[in-house]
Amino acid sequence: MNQISDIVEKHEIWRSQCINLISSENILSNETRRMLASDMASRYTLPINKEIHGTFVENAYRGTAGLDDIEALANSLASSIFNVKHVTFAPLSGHIAAIGACLSLCEKGDTIMALASKHGGYDGYNADYIPDMLGFKYEAIPFITDTWNINVEATIEKIIHLKPKLVVLGASFFPFPHPVKELSKACKEVGAYLAYDGCHVLGLIGGGEFQDPLAEGADLLIGNTHKSFYGPQGGCLMTNDDAIFGKIKENLTWRTVDNIHWNRIAATAQALAEFSRGGEIYADQVVKNSKALAQALEERGMIPLFKELGYTASHQVILDPQALQDEWNMDFNTMAIKLETNNIITDAVGRLGTNEVTRLGMKESEMEIIAEFIKKALNGEKIVNNVELFRKKYVIQHY
Repeated sequence: MNQISDIVEKHEIWRSQCINLISSENILSNETRRMLASDMASRYTLPINKEIHGTFVENAYRGTAGLDDIEALANSLASSIFNVKHVTFAPLSGHIAAIGACLSLCEKGDTIMALASKHGGYDGYNADYIPDMLGFKYEAIPFITDTWNINVEATIEKIIHLKPKLVVLGASFFPFPHPVKELSKACKEVGAYLAYDGCHVLGLIGGGEFQDPLAEGADLLIGNTHKSFYGPQGGCLMTNDDAIFGKIKENLTWRTVDNIHWNRIAATAQALAEFSRGGEIYADQVVKNSKALAQALEERGMIPLFKELGYTASHQVILDPQALQDEWNMDFNTMAIKLETNNIITDAVGRLGTNEVTRLGMKESEMEIIAEFIKKALNGEKIVNNVELFRKKYVIQHY
């Protein structure tokens, strides 16, 4: 038991000394972490309120009042923040939320259109994964790499021609808003649903940045709660459409989820409450920090893509792999390993995220310092002590 505790404590101490630039991670407040360690971690609730297996069941379990109340509170907070009618945090992850969305909106043999992974799309929507598992056909959304965005005209033509059942916008490499308004009309014309996978940008959407997909014409928002949003790991589905939400509810209990981990729901509610007080300020600063980090990196030879487009409009800065090879003689995986030895944490695919450092109160001037740290680390300097001293000055901000 001591060995387990030692490993966890060592991990926590080390990560608290690191600059985290992973765009799919964030940091939890002490209050949110407290919810994860609560008694709710080991409890169940399952309101049924109908006859099942020959007898009426109000709730399959007792002792559930607190669990039901916390779910209602989380949903109410999210409805207010995202200006949406229906919300569920039942999916255990963004991937499970995506599966639930596809099950609810499509039948076997239907066609799904989504971005190819080579264009930054989420791998799960590509042919070998969710479509293959659920018996759907997959078609790639046409894309323009120079602007790193969807080819609107070609996509409209493809929608009209193929008549897919579901079109999914959103991406894993997601620096710029997607053309929701432009594509929603074509989807309606052929009777297709338009979903928006906002897993990476949910915190920006909630904070009034990037874009508002439901207001722009999307039927469904798929998300998770731990990337640009600063909650625990988990998924969510949001819609203003009563019929769509009815289908989603049918595909939750005993299909895509059972017990939905009520400590996670409590922690999500806590994060939503924190976000309701300062989410707009946080989201605005995330985007400012991304632009500042990109420019500072450019000035130091770490070339971000899309300078002519303003680098980014999200929490992500995406680096040019060829420039990294030419200037520094390394690939993204080598870069990530080299930075990690100096307590700078990144993914191994060339995305740098400003969500966690912004949550810690860092602003544009700190992005200059971080860019300089990156340059020195890639040049072979040992700066781990400098990074630790820098990181020590920052704690989670409640904006």
